[in-house]
Amino acid sequence: MRKKQVLFAVIVFGFALLLAACGEKSQEDVVKKLDENIDELDGYKTTAEMTMNTGEEAHSFQIDVWHKKKDFYRVSLENEEDEKGNQVILKNEEGVFVLTPALDKSFKFQTDWPQNSSQPYLYQSLVSDVLQDEDAEFEATDKEYIFQTKTNYQSNNNLPYQEIHFDKKTYTPTKVKVLDKDKNALVNVTFSSFDTKPSFEKGDFARDNASSEGLADESVSGDEQDTSFTVLKPEFLAGSELDEEKEVTFDDGKRVIMTFNGEKNYTLVEEKRSSVETMSSPKEVEGDIVNLGHSVGALSEKGIEWEQEGVSFHLASDELTREEMIEVAKSVQGKEVK
Repeated sequence: MRKKQVLFAVIVFGFALLLAACGEKSQEDVVKKLDENIDELDGYKTTAEMTMNTGEEAHSFQIDVWHKKKDFYRVSLENEEDEKGNQVILKNEEGVFVLTPALDKSFKFQTDWPQNSSQPYLYQSLVSDVLQDEDAEFEATDKEYIFQTKTNYQSNNNLPYQEIHFDKKTYTPTKVKVLDKDKNALVNVTFSSFDTKPSFEKGDFARDNASSEGLADESVSGDEQDTSFTVLKPEFLAGSELDEEKEVTFDDGKRVIMTFNGEKNYTLVEEKRSSVETMSSPKEVEGDIVNLGHSVGALSEKGIEWEQEGVSFHLASDELTREEMIEVAKSVQGKEVK
């Protein structure tokens, strides 16, 4: 009898251990582990592909993210449709920069990026959105933990939700879908590698080194370059229409100034020059970094500036809201609208 009782106790204990081993972690357990991972992380390197369907045309980017604790970032965005549109978002001890190496252009931002907005390709931002959303939905599959959370895009309320997939073993992101109000995925980020124990060289986060990425084979300041370009017009007009278009010709290029009048008045300037300012003196912007789908732009209170297909764009208005400026800028696509 005594042996049977001992045997029964052993079986029950073993069964309990089996259940505990097979049991799924709760949402609270996963959130706690994600928070611990970020706190213990000294840095990481990751590669991903981002596809954006926020405009009339889809745009794809290959992304390399380098992060070094505590607040150094280097995000390289390679535009598959526009080689000269490759850009680097850099944060170091000097500040926050958006660099367009092939055009020798740079902006310096007065901003607390990346903390001021959701970033679908940054590990810290994704975990932060999970931690801050008390109503986040949670699901566990065989290989992933999946959260659906609110986003924090201060300059774009059209993308209020996101679905974040984390690997069950490493707790690193594998996939992110940024959703519109109808839960349609307009931005997709797929991570192909994630190294949480990277090595960095001295100067990896220096602006001079980052600005050398993606340079065209020919030097910007070298041989004579083609300064012709097709004038692009926005597809979203914010209730206005083109009132006037003027062209100014320079020895080293041209500028086109378009004035739109109607419900909201604004001006769109497009310019291409063969000689450009050196990146040793970046243009300072009091505003935010905004992804326009076709490129990364500099958003201020009264305008947006960006580089696209070798052309500099500047949208300015005292009347458009920030969201309207973004929508107009996004709709300036790679073809002329008659």
